[in-house]
Amino acid sequence: MIPLRRLATVLVLATGAATAAPGDAPIDLSPVPFADSPVTLPRDWHRGAFMEIFVRAYQDSDGDGTGDLRGLISRLDYLKDLGIKGIWLMPIQKSADRDHGYATADYRAVEPDYGTLADFDELLRQAGRRGIGVIMDYAINHSAAAHPLFGAARSDPASPWRDWYVFSDAEPTGWDIFGKNPWYPNRPESWNHTGEAKDTPRAPPGSRDFYFGTFGPQMPDFNLRNPRVLDYHLDSLRFWLDRGLAGYRLDATPHLIENSATDWNDQPESRAMTRRIADMIRSYPNRYVVCEATAKPLEWGHAAVCGGAFAFGYFGHFIDAARGKAESVVELADYYKTAAPTMATFLSNHDIFAGRRLWDQLQGDVARYKIAAAGYLLQPGTPFIYYGEEVGQAGAAGLEADMPLRAPMSWTADARTGGFTRGTPFRAIAPNVATHNAATQASDPGSILNFYKAMLALRNTRPSIARGSYEHAFADGLVLGFQRALGRQRTLVLINYGAEARRVRVAGLYGSSTRNAVYPARGGKQRGAFVTLPPHSVHVFDVRR
Repeated sequence: MIPLRRLATVLVLATGAATAAPGDAPIDLSPVPFADSPVTLPRDWHRGAFMEIFVRAYQDSDGDGTGDLRGLISRLDYLKDLGIKGIWLMPIQKSADRDHGYATADYRAVEPDYGTLADFDELLRQAGRRGIGVIMDYAINHSAAAHPLFGAARSDPASPWRDWYVFSDAEPTGWDIFGKNPWYPNRPESWNHTGEAKDTPRAPPGSRDFYFGTFGPQMPDFNLRNPRVLDYHLDSLRFWLDRGLAGYRLDATPHLIENSATDWNDQPESRAMTRRIADMIRSYPNRYVVCEATAKPLEWGHAAVCGGAFAFGYFGHFIDAARGKAESVVELADYYKTAAPTMATFLSNHDIFAGRRLWDQLQGDVARYKIAAAGYLLQPGTPFIYYGEEVGQAGAAGLEADMPLRAPMSWTADARTGGFTRGTPFRAIAPNVATHNAATQASDPGSILNFYKAMLALRNTRPSIARGSYEHAFADGLVLGFQRALGRQRTLVLINYGAEARRVRVAGLYGSSTRNAVYPARGGKQRGAFVTLPPHSVHVFDVRR
């Protein structure tokens, strides 16, 4: 008797029932055993800063106007020089969308636009040589509608793949997810030539056969109650870990299981499943996991669930403090008094719901830009820089939804390509490319880029900042202060978000305390609990008590 998962492999590879189109390679469903390829990085490598990279928009190596893995490899020295310790790759698996990558068409293949598995392996080797760990996005909740298994499932109710997705004989009512009914009619006329669903009007009364898609008809949800589906994902996660991948960003984890029209978000079953997935990933030595859980990130950031989570609901306070909101300074002082140090902080990312690019949010005010960044680069947690943020890249003009955030990286002042490609960029470049690009900023000591380098150098050379405790945090009007301590090293950080100089009494300093200026590196040895701070300034001290 053939074991069930082996039978699935035979069905796919032998019959071609789950191939995407004539001539396409079949989907590999074979089991993947644990075969660790060691990650030779320091034990706490993931406490350094990450760069979130959209490969399509980062660097084109062959002139076709689309970024690729070889292009990214060519920029690893730039990332090392900046002080980056980790890279988060937005999805690089073969996708149906041929853009953002979250509509996965094959979980064990590289997107052809990006290169090959050999290119991926070379990226891991070259990044590792530079002390940089690579994690990648994994969308477990859903596949592309063009995924061969969904094509087989939707075409035949008797298909062995039918129970891999979520279907209903009649249209369920009462559902509202992100303002839409997530149930879509499974009608042949609603499919385009790739097998992907069109965003068609609702089905007429009396229609039968609907499928569930949390994020729209083009991305149907897997039935993760089916243990074979979860096994397939665990095997696919191991596929990349066995090659030396340093971990994962797990996409949309609160949406893995829906129980009803009212109980669909962040269900206990989703948390338990995520814990199982995260534990498997961490069974590989020195791996890192971070989850996207927007509603209750603090609960997901603890080891009992994911072990790391993005700090939604918190990250905006860095920007609002820079805008002069005293209540946000209080939030910045208080957050890590209780939050786990495994939280992941950021100022913007690839999704517009998290806000526009930082340059646009702060309307090009460089002083406010720098102090917004300083807070999250020096506090506990793992900071995630969105590519281009470190040079002040603006969002692309004339585009809608998420597209302005996902424009090509600004490498040079070239008004046509920004140094991204020898050809024609796949998308419009940033409107401020002439001044805010990596080459121009590198030559200016006062640039945003050099400020980021300075902050990351502090994080990388002072263990108390990267891994230390969080003590004596206070907010005094628009001044934020806190100390980071590890062993005998103690670091004091003071940020004046205000437009006026302030003299403040620093919590945790005493008459006998001495402090040596680390950033800016001037001022020499100082004593006492009172410090005068210039407007819009960041000060870091080594403290001896």
